[in-house]
Order: sequence, then structure tokens, then C-alpha cells
Amino acid sequence: MHPRDLSIPGQRHPEKAHRPDQAQPKKPDWIRVKAPTSAGYKATRDILKANRLVTVCEEAGCPNVGECWSQGHATMMIMGEVCTRGCTFCNVATGRPDALDAFEPGRVAHAVATLGLNHVVVTSVDRDDLDDGGAEHFAQTIRAIRHRAPGSTIEVLTPDFLKCAPGALEKVVEARPDVFNHNLETVPSLYPTVRPGARYFHSLRLLQRVKELDPAMFTKSGIMVGLGEDAQSVRQVMDDMRSADVDFLTIGQYLQPTPKHHRIDRFVTPEEFKGYENAAYGKGFLMVSATPLTRSSYHAGEDFARLRAARLERLGRS
Repeated sequence: MHPRDLSIPGQRHPEKAHRPDQAQPKKPDWIRVKAPTSAGYKATRDILKANRLVTVCEEAGCPNVGECWSQGHATMMIMGEVCTRGCTFCNVATGRPDALDAFEPGRVAHAVATLGLNHVVVTSVDRDDLDDGGAEHFAQTIRAIRHRAPGSTIEVLTPDFLKCAPGALEKVVEARPDVFNHNLETVPSLYPTVRPGARYFHSLRLLQRVKELDPAMFTKSGIMVGLGEDAQSVRQVMDDMRSADVDFLTIGQYLQPTPKHHRIDRFVTPEEFKGYENAAYGKGFLMVSATPLTRSSYHAGEDFARLRAARLERLGRS
């Protein structure tokens, strides 16, 4: 891979995106979680630290990290901890990343085997500095896990490969993950302020293209609510996803990481989430997870088992 010039003038060190301070409203009771203290949490943390692995659980400040790590579950974040994008919702550092670590796929596979994971989620930062956006690194990680932990199913949560040479997406699909996830993150009208480096219809087309390449592969996508969208625009995103044959939809509450990030518009109630869930099932999704604490990889293993069962049930009815 040959590093490409980044459109981040003069930036040499990773740092959080700086934006005007925005006051954060008080969290309601339904969004609060306990601090992680269990022995299982510490054991998972030690395995990840020993293998020098980064997790999106920590980098993105996931509220479910205590619960997931206590059960030995973690979402591996490959290709470093510095992103070439500057999405205003995200707490991952932005800047010029280091070169890829050729030994990282093997370390990820070793951690998956050591943790005894039945299902693993692998995600990454955006790497617009690489010709293929890190697609080959994803593929190598998938293959390494297959070799070291053949009993594990694999879910990838990829970037959009927007600025890559042709063929990047194909590299990942050819490695045959069990689930291909790419999040739309929000409604189209909020892309300029929430996800300025991305393009809504490119991301939608990416998901559609996965199904064209491998119709049997499960596809998954998610959005956050509480960013300023309305219910009608959320339902339109559902329709757009179904037009791309997305199987699994996740909807969770946006939580403002710091006062410098995109302002939280409001806390969506559990009742509203239930309404979104019902609407999504009515539109034909095989699986829906819509709760305030839903995240892309939250309960991913259990949800994957339910996803397979839902497909078999639908095939049996057809």
C-alpha cells in the first residue's frame, strides 16, 4: 500500500476534533449504566492489552463496555486508533495514522481464540490514506481468524471505502465474513454536519453491492437518533435500507461524547424506540434492534443466531 496525501493540512498528531462547546443535557434513568468492575471485565481487558489490541468499546466510549467485557465480548478495532475523517458524533481521534501493522491480523485471531468467542466483530477507523482503505487488511484479519478460531463466526463493520481504488469492497466480500455491516449513522439531511466526509447514497450503494456480490451474505446497518432527525426521515432511511436488501437494522440513542461534539438534540424514549422496531419489522427486516443502548455490536453473537433463524423461518414460509 502506498500512503496517499490526506486532506488534513498541517496536522501531524492525532487529536479530537475541536468544535464549539455544547452543553450536554442530563441523562434520563433509562440511559444510565453501572461502571465496569467485574472479574470478567478485567480478564478481557488484560487479554486485549497483552495482544496490544485497540477496541472501539474504549475508543468510542461505548456505554455497554462493562456488560460486554464481563462476558468476554469485545469489538476489535484494526488499523490503529487514529481516523482520517472528522465525524462530529465520534470520539475517535482524527489525524494522520501510522503505517499498518502486518502482525495485527494474527494478534486479533489469537485474542479471539483466547477469549473463546463464538462470534467476533471487527471494525476499523477510516483509512483514506491507503489506496484500498484497508480492505486487504480486513481480508487478512478475516482469514487469520478463520485459521486460528475456525468455530467463530465473523462480523465486519467497515468504513465506506469512498476514496478508494476500484475493487476494495470486493476484497472484503471475497474473504467471506458472515455479516457485512456498514452504518449509515444518520438521516441524509444531517450528513453535512454529522458525517461531512461521507456520502449517504454511496454508503447505501455499498450495502446494495455486497448483496450483488454475495446474495447469501447477511448485511447490517445502523443509525443513531437524537441528533436532530424526525420520525419521518428515520422511516425513510428504513425504506432506503430495504431497497438495498439490508437484513438487520440497529437504532440507538446518540450520546454526546464531549461538549465539543455534535449537540445532542434530545433523548428518545423507550416507547419511541419500540415504535421504530415495530415499523422496521413491518418493512421486512429480518432482525431489528432498537433501544436506547443499542450499538452495532451489542449482543452481536446472540443477534446473529436469531438472524440465521429468522432467515430459515422466512425461507420455510416462501
